[in-house]
Amino acid sequence: MTEETPKYETKVGRPRTELTPEQIREVELLASMLSQEQIADYLEIPFRTFKAILARDETVYASYRKGKAKAIASVAKSVIKQAQAGNMAAAKLYLSTQAGWAEKTQVDHTSSDGSMSPRMLNEEELKKEIERRGLPSALLDE
Repeated sequence: MTEETPKYETKVGRPRTELTPEQIREVELLASMLSQEQIADYLEIPFRTFKAILARDETVYASYRKGKAKAIASVAKSVIKQAQAGNMAAAKLYLSTQAGWAEKTQVDHTSSDGSMSPRMLNEEELKKEIERRGLPSALLDE
């Protein structure tokens, strides 16, 4: 008895969606302006299919990344020009995203004479303050 090999194999399911060279160029252009979901809508394919194409087709993924990079470079160039022209908001944005710069605000909760400086109340002072404000004495039990 000999084993027979099938003469042909049939694939089950829908045919794999592939993008045309023109669509791949469109992906690069659209990546600068649209989300992946919006690009899928533009191409009239399900979002899940577009994600699968990005995952399996290096050419499409590279075009998508290149489009994103071009847009980022264009905006960064504009921000740098504005910062160099004296726009402080642009300078702060650039320095915070590219140089790790951050403004730190420190709040001093003390006063020079100490009258406004926070301090802990002892139990007797706390009781008097609760009575003075007309608050329930049950607050002491907490």
